[in-house]
Amino acid sequence: MQIVKFTADRSVEIEVPKHSIPIQHYLRQPHRLVRSLVDPNRIKQVGDDEFCLTMRTLSFFGFDLQPTVYLRVWTEADGTVRIASTNCEIRGIDYINQRFSLELIGKLSPYEKQGRTYLSGRADLEVQVVLPPPLSFTPKIIVESAGNNLLKSILLAFKQRLMHQLLADYAIWANTGADHVNNSSTILNREMGEI
Repeated sequence: MQIVKFTADRSVEIEVPKHSIPIQHYLRQPHRLVRSLVDPNRIKQVGDDEFCLTMRTLSFFGFDLQPTVYLRVWTEADGTVRIASTNCEIRGIDYINQRFSLELIGKLSPYEKQGRTYLSGRADLEVQVVLPPPLSFTPKIIVESAGNNLLKSILLAFKQRLMHQLLADYAIWANTGADHVNNSSTILNREMGEI
């Protein structure tokens, strides 16, 4: 039985354009934040601060895997948004699903510097899995390298959406109010692609 661990982390720092409503107010609405970070068709709110994210199918050494991740998203008093995975399942392959764990921890904090507002964030992603028999004969270093690169690509997609779509959604929300955000999010998601 060969257990492998894949890890990836990514940091981000972006300047936030000024709008009539400070971004701290936008960040206090986890449901809006989550829907700007991922395709709204892939996310479902299952509780006050809990969401179920069905990710796109990932190919890994000939296996097609579709992770479903449960996330808790909450905002602290200082405006910092925190994200933590609470559960995960892999659809498609029972062997991997029963021997798989995923941990995602992220934070996004607003801060002021020289009269400008910035968002500073970091996400850490870790996966542990027992390799299925065909894959267990592949050298561990090759599997780990491929797994780490796959996780890095997932976090990169989140970062790109954060840098573009979150700011665009915030601008629309600040300028037009909450009524029009759902329609604009759909348009923006078509432009940005899916996670």
